Amino acid sequence: MTYRFLTLSVTSLALWAALPLQAQGLRPSTGVAPAAASALTLAPPVQRSVDFIVAVVNAEPITNHEVQREVQRVTQQLAQQRRPAPDPRLLAQQVLQSLIDQKAQLQTARETGIQVDAAAIDQAEQSVARQNQIEVAELHKRLLADGMSVRQFRSQLSEQLTLTRLREREVDARVRVSDLEIDQHLREQQSTVDPTTLQINLAQILVAVPDAATPVQVAALQAKAQRASSRAQAGEDFVALVREFSDAAESAQGGQLGLRTANRYPPLFLDATQNLAVGDVSALVRSGAGFHVLKVVEKISPSLPTLAVTQSRARHILLRPSPQLTEAAARTQLSEFKRRIVGGQADFAALAREYSQDGSAEQGGDLGWASPGMFVPEFEAVMDRLTPGQVSDPLVSRFGVHLIQLTERRKATLSPQEQRETVRAMLREKKLEEAFVTWVQDVRGRAYVELREPPL
Repeated sequence: MTYRFLTLSVTSLALWAALPLQAQGLRPSTGVAPAAASALTLAPPVQRSVDFIVAVVNAEPITNHEVQREVQRVTQQLAQQRRPAPDPRLLAQQVLQSLIDQKAQLQTARETGIQVDAAAIDQAEQSVARQNQIEVAELHKRLLADGMSVRQFRSQLSEQLTLTRLREREVDARVRVSDLEIDQHLREQQSTVDPTTLQINLAQILVAVPDAATPVQVAALQAKAQRASSRAQAGEDFVALVREFSDAAESAQGGQLGLRTANRYPPLFLDATQNLAVGDVSALVRSGAGFHVLKVVEKISPSLPTLAVTQSRARHILLRPSPQLTEAAARTQLSEFKRRIVGGQADFAALAREYSQDGSAEQGGDLGWASPGMFVPEFEAVMDRLTPGQVSDPLVSRFGVHLIQLTERRKATLSPQEQRETVRAMLREKKLEEAFVTWVQDVRGRAYVELREPPL
């Protein structure tokens, strides 16, 4: 029987990041990209013949049955995707190495005090059922039919949540993207853009120079153009400067030349603006017509961040677990808040101002308008499923326990700063992948691993 089941693939160590219930956080300093959920058939039980230990990780064994069960699960998943399975011996070796990595990480999580309570496992179980569009009771029936007990399933959920929280703390929270890295990426992208696909809209101030102008007149006109350039680069309204200085025919349109492919602009204009971001103003440009001040109004390219996005505005209440407030107690308290809000007995903003342990509390929990990628993926996944006015169930992140209410959605054009944040999120996702691989190797390197030969 096939149904949607979010699981930790030990071959990819995806860490269940798509599960909308544990890593939902506020807007971090950078975004993070989500791992996708997979649809698969649970492996039937492995025949319980004579078992033996194939590896020991810090005194904890890994058995041949564990390896074969995972090999069978991966093979079935590849078959569903109509992809050829690798050589069984090679696949078994890969699975064993991944199980060793997973065992070492779980040991690290226990040693550092990471715990997952029953309420979090309940919420994970409900999420799996919801994504398969079934009730929890039906999920249990299907698990049993596929040869997995409910206890085994919940144990897997516990391990997946534990590994997710470990990764959030040890990897995700430490990865940062600097402004210099964003600038470098944008320059690289702009320098490699195909002029037949890049579309640009420039606005200009033209101070015309007559053909018969004397050197004195040219110098005066250049000084005039330079005054316009300096004021534009200082942030003055470009449209107002166009009306004051420009001799160009398109002055009535704010000096805009219109969105067109790059190869339809004079090379002089492209050279002056190729390294500029949207909103930037060029240095003074001299052509046969006179002196030009150019502003980049739009740049659209498949390799550059999109300009049009769907933005969400949400608010939240955050409770941080402490010795005085357990995670389960925080979840219970937020569930009560939701009941009162939905029943019209309390106002979300008022509760946020009174109880939320977050900088947004003074604004009633308002997080402002957010573009895709501005929140951590799991928080965003929950928010994206809400309709305006709807309140989520309590959800857990490395920041604490949250209650979210979506207030509005809109279509919007990204500002230059928002485009930079989109690039930041993309670069952070790449750095996370690299940092995760290094971290896994480091955890493995600190573990004592003994590989054992099968009995004769």
